[in-house]
Amino acid sequence: MRFALGLGLALLAAVPGAAQEAAPAMRADFGAERASGGARRLAHWVVTSGDAQGMPFLIVDKVDARVFAFDPIGRLRGASPALLGLATGDRAAPDIGARRLADIAPADRITPAGRFQASLGRNLAGKDILWLDYAAAISLHRVVTGTVREKRLQRLATPSRDDNRVSYGCINVPVAFYEGAVLPLFTATSGMVYVMPDTLPLDAVFRIDGS
Repeated sequence: MRFALGLGLALLAAVPGAAQEAAPAMRADFGAERASGGARRLAHWVVTSGDAQGMPFLIVDKVDARVFAFDPIGRLRGASPALLGLATGDRAAPDIGARRLADIAPADRITPAGRFQASLGRNLAGKDILWLDYAAAISLHRVVTGTVREKRLQRLATPSRDDNRVSYGCINVPVAFYEGAVLPLFTATSGMVYVMPDTLPLDAVFRIDGS
């Protein structure tokens, strides 16, 4: 038995990259992608702590207005600018999911911060979206372009993050990112979405230090 075990380990060591492929990444791999220090810190914590429970995950950096998509072992599968809620803030009103859009005041159009177990579903129009919080009607989806005056496509295309606040709270991303990164990662599985705060400290939302 000892000989067989030793032989198996020797064979594994003899195959280039075998051990590395079998072991999970110990840090999130952003490659050459630009990301804030907070986004990197959060993503590394997700991987090292195992907080995503072996599922794919997204990091939504509200301050930088960007989304990063990772596979279950923390390899970046895509990154994109995003449109977010018009108002700054990290806590949504308790009844926000029950209101009509016309009844949501500008000050309440918040993308809430937090950790969400997300899965693909459908909205009332039958379009597929990634639900973060069904009760609060918060989701991530392809950019909505129906209201021409909002110029959502143009906002996504500009290098500035200052014009990325426009939605009622949902996270809008380019079609190519949604279909090329989000759909492949979340099809037939759930995953985690970590929405970083823009008014609260990062550690007040995520227990990165274990407190």
